[in-house]
Amino acid sequence: MFPVESAVDDLALALERPIVTSIERLLAIQAEHQPDAAALMFSGGPPITYQNLHQQVVAIGASLRSAGVASHDRVAIVHPNGPGMAVAFLGVASAATCAPLNPTYAATEFDFYLDDLDARAVIVAANWDSPVRDVAAKRGISVIELTDRVSPEGRVFALDASTNGSSFSEPEASDDGIALILHTSGTTARPKMIRLTQRNLCASAENIRATLRLTESDRCLNVMPLFHIHGLIGALLSSMASGACVVCTPGFSPVHFYDWLDEFQPTWYSAVPSMHQEILARAAASQAIIARSGLRFIRSSSAALSPLVMGQLESTFNAPVIQAMGMTEASHQIASNPLPPGTRKPGSVGLPTGVEVAILDDQDSSLPSGVAGEISIRGPNVTTMRPSAGKDLIPRAADEWFRTGDVGFLDEDGYLFISGRIKEIINRGGEKIAPIEIDEVLLEHPAVAQAIACGVADARLGEDVIAVVVRRAGSTLTERELREFASTRIAAFKVPRRIMFVEQIPKGPTGKIQRIGLAKKLGIESLSFAQPGGSVQFAAPQTPTELTLAEIWGAVLGIDRIGVHDNFFELGGDSMAAADVIARCESQLGVTINIRDMGFGTLQQIAAGCGQISAVDASQKQPGGWMRRIASRVRRGS
Repeated sequence: MFPVESAVDDLALALERPIVTSIERLLAIQAEHQPDAAALMFSGGPPITYQNLHQQVVAIGASLRSAGVASHDRVAIVHPNGPGMAVAFLGVASAATCAPLNPTYAATEFDFYLDDLDARAVIVAANWDSPVRDVAAKRGISVIELTDRVSPEGRVFALDASTNGSSFSEPEASDDGIALILHTSGTTARPKMIRLTQRNLCASAENIRATLRLTESDRCLNVMPLFHIHGLIGALLSSMASGACVVCTPGFSPVHFYDWLDEFQPTWYSAVPSMHQEILARAAASQAIIARSGLRFIRSSSAALSPLVMGQLESTFNAPVIQAMGMTEASHQIASNPLPPGTRKPGSVGLPTGVEVAILDDQDSSLPSGVAGEISIRGPNVTTMRPSAGKDLIPRAADEWFRTGDVGFLDEDGYLFISGRIKEIINRGGEKIAPIEIDEVLLEHPAVAQAIACGVADARLGEDVIAVVVRRAGSTLTERELREFASTRIAAFKVPRRIMFVEQIPKGPTGKIQRIGLAKKLGIESLSFAQPGGSVQFAAPQTPTELTLAEIWGAVLGIDRIGVHDNFFELGGDSMAAADVIARCESQLGVTINIRDMGFGTLQQIAAGCGQISAVDASQKQPGGWMRRIASRVRRGS
């Protein structure tokens, strides 16, 4: 069906390669071997070569030392996707402990993460408005700006770090020192801190390189966020390990994907299933670009990919789809289907890749093939510390199995299949969400007596978030009001897409509310929404901006009748569809809307915000709180 690559003895090739256990050394090898080769590409400028990239990474380390940051200190990064974020991650992770944070977090979330990290400093893009600046200032945490300038050698990213008299010298970061901290949702409201060493990250990057047979001639189109393990290791560091090139996009955009495919001619990209579906939805209008493209393969990870979507991708792009399993605690990849001529099994996440995988029962006994149990792993890429909710460092034994919380089985050929989850975590398009965190936010509202969030099946995201709420007596709280309340306290992807008000939340036989299976008990098999015009009185768009926005919303949602009082998410929109709307607004209206703001206002309120922002200088069009402030004024009638 598509070209089959020549069989290669991957083990023999791996044995010939030097074992690299630090990010700085990984980049130094490429800078020595191919100094002028492109490492990072992006729109609007020449690529950053491996020599320049290594120089910038070393310079960032020196700047951190001059600012008094030691190798064990934790440095948060709050930066939009793109080459600057890539350079910042590589530089900080080479010299200290890097902690990338989602730039769309609310101030309360930044406050939690900076406190939990005990951050020494936070790096923010120069002249970029973010609530993390105020949070850091209140906590006395240094804010260091990442500057961006053009030199004769190309684009240069550097830290504007003041020494403050605290400059000192220190040996380079240890290979077994913690290079990266990411938080994942746990079974409690407090996210768990995952600590990964230089050695962990480099081992995972090498595993992915070997699995995908990446070479210097490959070019990855990165559409994944660089505050997520998938983008950081699955796309970026695996490419650096192979001497390949990464196209640094500003983030996934179904509107711009095909433009990037045509402009950069990547050989592969990696994404979550919901993104693949968005890409397929626009394939019919991009046949000429697809015909000119040269994708060697397509990779899917972080959530289950249906065999149907896999088949559609392969027939559309004439390239094999490689489904993989990853998790933060394993520095991303655990298992992957092989490239042709190896066997790819639809529905399976493939064979273990440099990791031991066992299926264990409750007594830690290994189960035979075909029998489901808890997927457990161990290997050089698996965290050496137990994930913890707090600052405690609890080492793991090298031979100890790490239980993933996923249920699955190995077939007779050793292929891994995932059949479910033990934990209550919601996997929303690859974003892992602890529902109890949403519970606590909803319960902060004075009109809420009880609240419980849970996952429900969604055709595009795999799972989405709903909440079941009991109002206090006499309350007239609406779904929109409660969603807006939640939007000010948690990131947009955590806000329930639908909130159901009930008189009583169903309980199990022991009287305990059972989150798992709650949606089914309420008769909700999947998300569905009333069409516009139900509880909200319809009013037609009037201004040119309102008309354009209504046309954009209608095209994305497949709805003909949209009024000025409608809310995008109440019409059935989700974060992936919102990203599509944002990209179209940039193209048609010349304004940038924060995805969080899509959940705040009606079409009329967002149109009013667009009118105000269009008059602002382009340098001030940064994701921030402008729409929230405008929406707030509109709601107050000011």
